[in-house]
Amino acid sequence: MTAVVEAIDLHRTYRTTTGTFRRRSIDVEAVRGVSFEIEEGELFGLLGPNGAGKTTTIKMLITLLIPTAGHARVLGHDVVDDAHWVRERIGYVFGGDRGLYERLSALDNLRYFAELYGVDPKRQRARIDELLELVGLEGREKERVEGYSRGMRQRLHIARGLLHDPPVLFLDEPTIGVDPVGARELRQTIAGLKDAGKTVLLTTHYMFEADSLCDRIAVVAKGRIVAEGTPRDLKGSVSEGVVVEIEVYGIEDSTVELLRTIEGVNSVAVEDRDQAQVVVVQADVGREPTHDVLARLDGVSLGRVTTREPTLEDAYVALVTEQPVAVDG
Repeated sequence: MTAVVEAIDLHRTYRTTTGTFRRRSIDVEAVRGVSFEIEEGELFGLLGPNGAGKTTTIKMLITLLIPTAGHARVLGHDVVDDAHWVRERIGYVFGGDRGLYERLSALDNLRYFAELYGVDPKRQRARIDELLELVGLEGREKERVEGYSRGMRQRLHIARGLLHDPPVLFLDEPTIGVDPVGARELRQTIAGLKDAGKTVLLTTHYMFEADSLCDRIAVVAKGRIVAEGTPRDLKGSVSEGVVVEIEVYGIEDSTVELLRTIEGVNSVAVEDRDQAQVVVVQADVGREPTHDVLARLDGVSLGRVTTREPTLEDAYVALVTEQPVAVDG
């Protein structure tokens, strides 16, 4: 089967400046050799922290950025050489409140964008009605967008991106900033896109969201894919082992690096929680690293110490902080 979306060793370098008094130009590698394929009808997730390169990757795939190196194809067509052809057959939805006219109703917004997208006038009203039902906004379409919740606006964004019935849809962190109820409704809408036969690429930094929606996931950190596979594949990487959490009040980077040298420890991360930091240490099954960890934290002000079984979030943290070799699932 031919892949619908192909990223082949994609690179993207930005030129920026640094320094307060003496400015100098530097090159920043936002994407460093990203490769993956998405099959027809698949919901594929790009998971990673802010600044990992997810949005830059998606912008290259939708023709908004030209790759510094590498190639990308959508439906078999190169995104640089056949940019116009690709744009006519993809939809793009981004997180946030931009892109809608707040003083217009949802219906008027969709009518306006239908004209921009060249939707057949004879087909417009039927298409808009279909999309309002798909995203759960039927009965609310005559209300001004300024009165919509953030979740409702995001569902309207999805309707807008589907007006021209594209076979491929790119969703860039669509649930960011949405309240839990709105986010749940939005995830139901996204799941419905796959049922409607769309091929979807979803970027997110929410592990549970990718777990519930995606057929396959690629985890991105510092511009590289550090793991790829099904949600079950990623869960399997932490199905065994132990996690030690220790509250600390100030810790040096050198101490964190020292913890990583403990035998059996495969991941160390520091998280900010309330008034303290928490050192999260993951160790192999059969290892009990608490004594060795505390010994290396001698001189550091400590709080509560707990030991627990690892979770899916722990796998994510290990992947994006330790950057192991990519696993093809």
